[in-house]
Amino acid sequence: MENKKKLTLVPLVLMVFTSVFGFNNISKAFYKMGYAAIPWYILSGLTFFILYAFMMAEYGTAFRKEKGGIYSWMEKSVGGKFAFIGTFMWYSSYVIWMVSVATEIWIPLSNLVFGRDITDELSFLGLTSTQILGILAILFVILVTFIASKGLKSVSKVTSVGGTAIALLNVVLLIGAILVFALHGGKLAEPITSVRTFIDSPNPNSNSLINILSFLVFAIFAYGGIEAVGGLVDETEKPEKTFPKGMIISATIIAVGYSLGIFMCGMFLNWNDLSATKGINLANITYIIMNNLGYTIGTSLGLGQATAVSMGAFFARVVGLSMFLAYTGSYFTLIYSPIKQIIEGTPKKLWPEAISKIDDDGIPRNAMWMQCGLVCAFVMLTAFGGDGVSQFFSYIVLMTNVAMTLPYLFIAIAFIGFKKKTEIEKPFVIFKSYRSGVIAAVIVTITVFFANLFTIIDPILQDKPDFKSTLWMIVGPIFFSLVAFIMYSRYEKKIK
Repeated sequence: MENKKKLTLVPLVLMVFTSVFGFNNISKAFYKMGYAAIPWYILSGLTFFILYAFMMAEYGTAFRKEKGGIYSWMEKSVGGKFAFIGTFMWYSSYVIWMVSVATEIWIPLSNLVFGRDITDELSFLGLTSTQILGILAILFVILVTFIASKGLKSVSKVTSVGGTAIALLNVVLLIGAILVFALHGGKLAEPITSVRTFIDSPNPNSNSLINILSFLVFAIFAYGGIEAVGGLVDETEKPEKTFPKGMIISATIIAVGYSLGIFMCGMFLNWNDLSATKGINLANITYIIMNNLGYTIGTSLGLGQATAVSMGAFFARVVGLSMFLAYTGSYFTLIYSPIKQIIEGTPKKLWPEAISKIDDDGIPRNAMWMQCGLVCAFVMLTAFGGDGVSQFFSYIVLMTNVAMTLPYLFIAIAFIGFKKKTEIEKPFVIFKSYRSGVIAAVIVTITVFFANLFTIIDPILQDKPDFKSTLWMIVGPIFFSLVAFIMYSRYEKKIK
């Protein structure tokens, strides 16, 4: 047990990187706003992500011996019921994330193999494309659970590959954009005419207050997920030094990487030309942008049309490979870390004995396989249940839309209690005073609260108001909170 392999700095940073950084957030941001996306990414990075990462670093080092991640942090800072409601809501939304991503992961693989998305064209033995994707998703979830149940070493190996793949994709974007910039004599494809280029979007639909607020929400949520690694503090080597360093390094790389990536897109891509591309949408934007980069490098080097087209297709395939590896890496982290936190951190009597069982090597295998069964059941229902079930699942996704980020509020509010409790040993401190800790917690709370509030009301502010979506987004957090409240109240009665 004592000789168990621990997480070192680089695998930890790569684990955070795969959990948080989404390369497609860069391409989507450029498509939505052009250079005007950069200030919003910087603003949400400063008012949410950097402060939040600092909190994670303080929490993680103070509770470095605790196995329960965010539950342990909140329970020791505020109380059990508060901690369980926040953690249960957070965990439930990740289960739905697993269901969605298990089917979506085949799109980048299709782009790698075929150079385009053919997932909606699949058919075999009378099965529809949706049913085939469902079967592939179930096999994927079972395989990932099997490998992840072998322990942290298996998880960190896969997440390191995923993190490296996305890091290399950023390097390709950086070098490719600079090469095109140099070959074009230092001329930007998307010109900067004045400071207003970074304020006014070239997309006329994105300059209204509603759309700007909508984009700010998108930018804040692009930074979510760092708390998922919180449950691995106890498995980190020299956690009081390694964990805060890992949080700060990864937060800085991610915040800078997003803004730099958006700027790089403008080096080789004109926004008006991009928006005029036939069949472009938010699902395929990343492949189109990187295809464009490959094609532009080819034509800039004076290569023939056919060679330039082939280079574009090759770059799109590189994106497919990198995105597939990144999805897989984040899947490994999120199939292991959240369940580890909620099972190891919460009181054993909250759960049936079979679920709460922790094996000798510290892995909650029973819970992981039950989670696998639940995810597979959801996938099976949505793939084979027809339109009615698909519609029902889309409502569940809406329910978790807000429920996934509301726990950030719980963690930020609990940080005030954490700073107030002088009896908690704090080996690493960024917010030197109680007051500075409260200010940071309030800024994060306000930012996330208004982001969620706008997410809820956004559907009813559209030209065709969608009251149903708003209602389901409100129902979600209330439902998960009620379930968690009832579960914890039953546990309290049981121990009394």
